[in-house]
Amino acid sequence: MNQPISGGCMCGGVRYEVNGKLRNIITCHCEQCRRSSGHFVAATACRREHFKLLRQDSLRWYSAVPGHRRGFCNVCGSSLFFEETDGQRVSIAAGSLDAPQGLTIAAQIFTAEAGDYYRLDPQVPSSPGGKHQVSLPD
Repeated sequence: MNQPISGGCMCGGVRYEVNGKLRNIITCHCEQCRRSSGHFVAATACRREHFKLLRQDSLRWYSAVPGHRRGFCNVCGSSLFFEETDGQRVSIAAGSLDAPQGLTIAAQIFTAEAGDYYRLDPQVPSSPGGKHQVSLPD
């Protein structure tokens, strides 16, 4: 088995570990992601059974849409997770990983809601809504 993948927030109040593979990165340009992060979100993901919170002293959850929630640190403000509450995946902010994982941006979603101050990458598959073809690894 490979080494666990670790990450967390800026202040260390939230730490996590992934004991499995990460999905390549999807950038989300929806209004909620832009408001919660200050820009578009770049997130990887793993299967829920491979994800473990090691420290969650300052972890808080916010739900803007029933059945979905966003995890963030209430001390340093780091945006960390997005998940469907009964889903099989945990989306993880790519910038919260401790070490490079060799991931690449594989898709751009909700591009119809992208901010007008930046350009989308024409080389990356795009969707005006939330559809994409990036599978979650086993």
